[in-house]
Amino acid sequence: MTRPATDPRGRPKRRRATVAVVAALALGATALSACSPGETDANVTTLNFFQFKGEALADFELIIDEFEDENPNIKVIQNQQPDADTSIRTLLVKRRTPDVITLNAGGKLPELLQAGVFYDFSKDPILDTINPAVQEIIADLGNREGEVNALGYINNANGIIYNRQIFKEQGLEVPETWDELIEVCEKLKAAGITPFYGTLGDSWTVLPSFNGMGAYAAQDGFFDQMREIGADVGPDSAVSFSKNFATVAEQQAKLYSYAQDGYRGRTYDDGNGAFARGEVAMYMQGVWAMNPIKQANPDIDAGIFPYPVTDNPDDRVLVTGVDVAVMIGRDTPHMEEAQKFVEFMFRPEIIERLAQSQNMIPSVEGAAWSDDPALQSVKPYFDAGRIAGFIDHQVPGSIPLDALVSRGLMENDPQATLQRLDSEWAKVSARTIK
Repeated sequence: MTRPATDPRGRPKRRRATVAVVAALALGATALSACSPGETDANVTTLNFFQFKGEALADFELIIDEFEDENPNIKVIQNQQPDADTSIRTLLVKRRTPDVITLNAGGKLPELLQAGVFYDFSKDPILDTINPAVQEIIADLGNREGEVNALGYINNANGIIYNRQIFKEQGLEVPETWDELIEVCEKLKAAGITPFYGTLGDSWTVLPSFNGMGAYAAQDGFFDQMREIGADVGPDSAVSFSKNFATVAEQQAKLYSYAQDGYRGRTYDDGNGAFARGEVAMYMQGVWAMNPIKQANPDIDAGIFPYPVTDNPDDRVLVTGVDVAVMIGRDTPHMEEAQKFVEFMFRPEIIERLAQSQNMIPSVEGAAWSDDPALQSVKPYFDAGRIAGFIDHQVPGSIPLDALVSRGLMENDPQATLQRLDSEWAKVSARTIK
């Protein structure tokens, strides 16, 4: 099926930059100027605030109102863009960089960060207020060498959503190892309860579990090595999907074997509804699914736990994405005002209110979290820095990762998926100029 431009995480589909694209942007970086309307009068500076998250428009308007009340000489115009990835590139080509920018920290962001079009925050005190593990996720995507070009703002969480009431009624504890997870599935099955709801009718829905389990295999620089090997990736290379992700593929297929009948044709909306109605005990999704689930059942008691695919509970990591990253145009003529607005956005009382409204996680250390049990259940992982980014952000967008993984599950042949991924990686690398 046709892949959507974004999934409910707001995550754009991955397309790694070629040197030619990055170089073209970099060449024009020094000449870029802000596309703000400029001075409305002699005493007021107007900032252009480029904002991609439509559902947060009202939240940001409130932030802007409060900022303007405190700073009457600065006016902020919110420029909400539903197709932000295309719009920001158009502005860059026209050399009209906005003053302050928000984008999803997904697969399309690195080429912009590396192009030198955004301000370097590396010496700004605001950087010290942000969870270092969040900033590390952005760093793994890529900044300009020696710089910090984007700040993590609010984050999501990817894991196994579970019905806490069902677990309590069945006397089940949250599993901390792979064997414990399988034991939970078997006990649920014996009690006549479907362990998981599968939704292969929407191919992207295989990615949360692939990301959640694949994060372990991707540790220790897997994707750096894959990019280094390039077109020579294959069964005899030092690393490959076939070698390093074999256990991941088997484990993902095992979990889908505990899904309901007909899962190959069910959709994301079907899954949200079924979980909200208590028809299954667990759901391979992320915090973004909680809003539609709670709309269907406001009283549901749900939590989230990371995929426990290791034998040691202490090795568990939570997969998360930086849902909103904040940048400043490197050559904005209103740098002082732009910095002041960004500093205001990162005040704990400001970011925590927006994060709670969006059912997301604030990046600022010490900012209050929502008391939603699903979010509170993943807080210890953020506090301890035991988080990792989405691995699909490391895969070139020209590789149809979700379709390939979904096909392997449909055909009950996940190892064939890994072979196809190696082949696609080699093809893309062969035609990419390094």
